[in-house]
Amino acid sequence: MSKPLGKRVFSGIQPTGIPHLGNYLGAIRHWVDIQEGNECIYCLVDMHALTVWQDPAQLRKQVIEQAAILVAAGIDPQKQILFNQSAVSAHARLAWIFNCVARIGWMNRMTQFKDKAGKNREAHSAGLYVYPNLMAADILAYKATCVPVGEDQRQHLELANDIVQKFNHDYETDFFPEVQGYIPTTSARVMNLRDGSKKMSKSDPSEQGRIELMDEDDVIANKIKRAKSDSEPLPSEKEGLENRLEALNLVSMYSVMSGKTVDETLQEFAGQGFSGFKTALADVLIQHIAPIREQTKKLLSDQAHIHAILKQGAEKASAIAEPIVSEAEAIVGYIK
Repeated sequence: MSKPLGKRVFSGIQPTGIPHLGNYLGAIRHWVDIQEGNECIYCLVDMHALTVWQDPAQLRKQVIEQAAILVAAGIDPQKQILFNQSAVSAHARLAWIFNCVARIGWMNRMTQFKDKAGKNREAHSAGLYVYPNLMAADILAYKATCVPVGEDQRQHLELANDIVQKFNHDYETDFFPEVQGYIPTTSARVMNLRDGSKKMSKSDPSEQGRIELMDEDDVIANKIKRAKSDSEPLPSEKEGLENRLEALNLVSMYSVMSGKTVDETLQEFAGQGFSGFKTALADVLIQHIAPIREQTKKLLSDQAHIHAILKQGAEKASAIAEPIVSEAEAIVGYIK
């Protein structure tokens, strides 16, 4: 899918844990790329983080750290909008309206709640159950029409459009626009270094399963060295990676980070074992991650500057969202 131009783009990331390679390849680098030619609103979704319990001091710390990482990775807060979700009340206000528009049956179909809650669904927060309505509010508070998403987020966009259609139908208006997803053609699904059947995740109890954007060079090298692979040599064609999940994961990582296709990577390393390949993979990861890590450290040495970026971003975001959400409130019957 080609890069959209002239769109209002919205996307958010949870400020829990350090962003990892999967976050970078699946979202952050595309946020950076899509800035050119678009109006971008990027949000640290601290309200979503509360769907599971957070230590308050840690949450505040992680919002600042992730803001610094995003700027270090290439988000330009002077040209675009970067802020923390809770600083703009329009999100919560519109989410409540959408809670009343969305149907329980729609919530019951959301597969991510089932995945996150597992077998003990009754013990989880009501917020975890209805958070897709808040996601819809995040987007529609700005009437954003383009949302960079991974394949696993398609269902949330479908829900947002269901809400748009029902709101517009119930209140006999065309107030909210349809939302379109943007799935980059070079998007990468990065899997756990220790288990190729699971996505790389911040919540995995073992840090050995992920490459974090603040990892030092030697840590990256050691994690890749210990990453699960297999005893077979690398094939010359992608078909040779069938049913070799960990091998495919490592080859895919190298391909995306080096700007090559999987077939080009396999032609380069065909017949070799994983020892030399892992060294090459670690080198290319360090080449990309080290500058982000060092710039993040520099930014975090002046946290007042990060606070100022978020405050300015929240003011810009509020200037867009406030009139939109106020009008939505008037449409449903609030006295303004």
